[in-house]
Amino acid sequence: MSYSASPLWADIVPLPQDDGPGQPLAAIAYSEKYSEAMSYLRAVMASNEMSERALDLTSDIIALNPAHYTVWLYRVRILLTLKKDLHAELSWMNPVALVHLKNYQIWHHRQTIINALNNPDGETDFISKMFAKDAKNYHVWSYRQWLVKRFSLWDAGELEFTEQMLKEDVRNNSAWNHRWYVVFGRGDEAFADPDIVMREVFFTQQSIRLAPQNPSPWNYLRALARRASGPAALPLSSLQPFANTFAPLSAPDAVKSTHALDLLAEIHSENEADKDKAYQALELLATRYDPIRANYWNYRRATLEGVKTV
Repeated sequence: MSYSASPLWADIVPLPQDDGPGQPLAAIAYSEKYSEAMSYLRAVMASNEMSERALDLTSDIIALNPAHYTVWLYRVRILLTLKKDLHAELSWMNPVALVHLKNYQIWHHRQTIINALNNPDGETDFISKMFAKDAKNYHVWSYRQWLVKRFSLWDAGELEFTEQMLKEDVRNNSAWNHRWYVVFGRGDEAFADPDIVMREVFFTQQSIRLAPQNPSPWNYLRALARRASGPAALPLSSLQPFANTFAPLSAPDAVKSTHALDLLAEIHSENEADKDKAYQALELLATRYDPIRANYWNYRRATLEGVKTV
């Protein structure tokens, strides 16, 4: 039944979309059902109506267009004004999220609801269902980070969760990012803790051994070297023996990782006596192992001073 034929909406004068004078150059081909629903939405929003029928109207429109952020904002205002059961809202929302995996509005709405409930119970279980469909969904990872910070879940199994996700896919860069957030997101104190830093070095190196050409753990390792401080200081040069196992400059045919070559180039460039080795690593990258970025590697070579190139 259309809204115009429903007794429930008989008192509402719908407001059609106003495209201004004349005909629009590229009018959007809305369905008749969607156009009618939106006309009634404009009317109730104009009068700031907070009612059950307005809530049902938002459900209908979201079913037709779940990316309509204005409808989501209006919906949450109605929910909070009417003091509706927010757990019931989550139950309504779950199947919508599982169908529309990349919808940002759903996750903003969910964040608002959970924030109002002030309780994250069940959220990590639901997130697991989302990750079973798409383990690299940016919106879901962002939402999980918000949960961790909002409810102080740093030590509530999050580190173990990242280990499991990386066990399933060591190339999941989103899981690497979340691990960094969980370990170091509370402040700089962790960077000065030798136990934490060495634990992360060990975990990262083990992951690199599984997939030497995966950039995420190499970036993680280099970030550790940049940020570790005090008793946990990790000089970049201390990573040289590890990088050598994947990119031995004495055996150019045995290189297994361009990221190891890049790291060695940086390490050797810091030592005046080893700049020739830095040049060699960059040359291997430019000519053999990463020629698609030859201009970049050649630029790096050009910045080296006092290098014998003959």
